[in-house]
Amino acid sequence: MIAENELNQAIDKLFAEIEFPEKPEGLYDPLRYMISIGGKRIRPRLCLYAYSLFSDELDEHILEPAAALEVFHSFTLLHDDIMDKSDKRRGEPTVWKKWGPDTAILSGDVMSIDSYKRIAKAPLEVLPLVLSVFSKTAAQVCEGQQYDMDFENEKIVPMSEYMKMIGNKTAVLIACSAKIGAMIGGAAGFEAELLYKYGYDLGLAFQVADDFLDVYADEKVFGKPVGGDIVNNKKSWMLTRALEKADDKKVIFKAAEMPVTDKAQRDAKIAAFREIYESLGVAEDAKQEIARLTESALSYVADIDKNDILKHFADSLVGRAK
Repeated sequence: MIAENELNQAIDKLFAEIEFPEKPEGLYDPLRYMISIGGKRIRPRLCLYAYSLFSDELDEHILEPAAALEVFHSFTLLHDDIMDKSDKRRGEPTVWKKWGPDTAILSGDVMSIDSYKRIAKAPLEVLPLVLSVFSKTAAQVCEGQQYDMDFENEKIVPMSEYMKMIGNKTAVLIACSAKIGAMIGGAAGFEAELLYKYGYDLGLAFQVADDFLDVYADEKVFGKPVGGDIVNNKKSWMLTRALEKADDKKVIFKAAEMPVTDKAQRDAKIAAFREIYESLGVAEDAKQEIARLTESALSYVADIDKNDILKHFADSLVGRAK
């Protein structure tokens, strides 16, 4: 098994040296910018961790597909930021704010294409399966984003529908990362599927944690403005749970109608929702759900040898929300 520090060094080196075409600069500079502003590299990291359970060789047959997962994720963020009108990503201006929405759309498109060029470097013996999993996942992510937008027009979304949405929008790509790493590493079919299930439930836990942190995190650590879901009336796990529990939903609907034209109004709306969530015990519910989903994820890989790396990964992913 490859040591965790060696895998992490490989990830750092991979993205420090990642290349895109030089010209036209207006198309490719945003790609370089998105990669340069960092992130936790969750998906390629999990891909390599899963791979390392079954193989000891690090070469382009795993490194390029691992990079593809981050490139594809970055593509979704480019478009997501436009749709959400987000000004910041990882503490820096979003691409559409820096270059405009037209460039962000086009650069996102070419980023998606680039991800397929990289995933195609998977070994020939598993390439059809890898492409199948990756393509299905790509479509599911788009489906999740559509559900997310559809929910903006609904006053109340059932928790089951919300979980289905984040399953597509967030969890499937994390699950896909684990499964692709396992398949390229030489895992048996059932082992690759167990790692997919691990990644899926962990991805759900990660999104619930993200929704929790959107309300309660330190903005400098979180990397984007806190309260964005509240300001934009997004159907987060927190809001969905609050609407489940509230006897008088009118209080929540009234808070949602609060104006946000300046910082003082934004702060007031965020404070109003924090008060609602605290009165209903939503924060504690979120922590319990994160713990439940994480435990479920780990149960799928309990019998896989040398699985400590997966336990460490799970803790690093959701630990801030404990």
